Amino acid sequence: MTSDFVKHAQKLGLTFTNIDIFAEALTHRSYLNENVSVTGHHNERLEFLGDAVLELATTSFLFKKFPEKQEGDLTAYRAALVNTQSLAESSEALGVNDMLLLSKGEAKDNGRARQIILANAFEAITGAVYIDQGYDSAERFIATNIYPKIDAVVENRLWQDAKSRFQETAQEHRGVTPSYQILHEEGPDHDKCFTIGVFLGSEQISEGAGKSKQEAEQSAAHAALEKTGW
Repeated sequence: MTSDFVKHAQKLGLTFTNIDIFAEALTHRSYLNENVSVTGHHNERLEFLGDAVLELATTSFLFKKFPEKQEGDLTAYRAALVNTQSLAESSEALGVNDMLLLSKGEAKDNGRARQIILANAFEAITGAVYIDQGYDSAERFIATNIYPKIDAVVENRLWQDAKSRFQETAQEHRGVTPSYQILHEEGPDHDKCFTIGVFLGSEQISEGAGKSKQEAEQSAAHAALEKTGW
């Protein structure tokens, strides 16, 4: 299995002194719960670390790239760059979906919950690179896979509050204020996954997932804007 992880790392443009730390980054809690004879750790600690590295790196990048922007704008840009949807898209583009060690049940789920797993895996891989090779290497990984998105974020105004935008456009087009309902709530308290639907009256327009209710609502609103074309 070690050779598989070496190949996976190469596909991501990475090399590891300690390949076990990369294997840990790709191991979901559900896999160890289902395979009790397997030794090792799941990726949640690396995810915690990678989240902090991502925040520092993207903050520094935005601070330098937009010297004229104020703190509020920079915070909004950063949120758009490193939210669940963005990180999941980056993971999927890298092929991480096919590298993850998941339980049989999780492996079959290709819905919104998988977005959370993919986003968490991106953070965990970032954390693994940081542990194995230091900040500069981790920052290069982030620069390759995250920074190029900033032009689209600014051009398409993806940094704006999606809920506010969808409410304004829904009232304009339909005369209705959107409502949000929790469709699913999964995971332990420290690692929740919320799936929330956005409705216009009784019609569900879209749904979104996130680590918090607020993030899931924003994701649902963003999906609604894309679906309606408003």
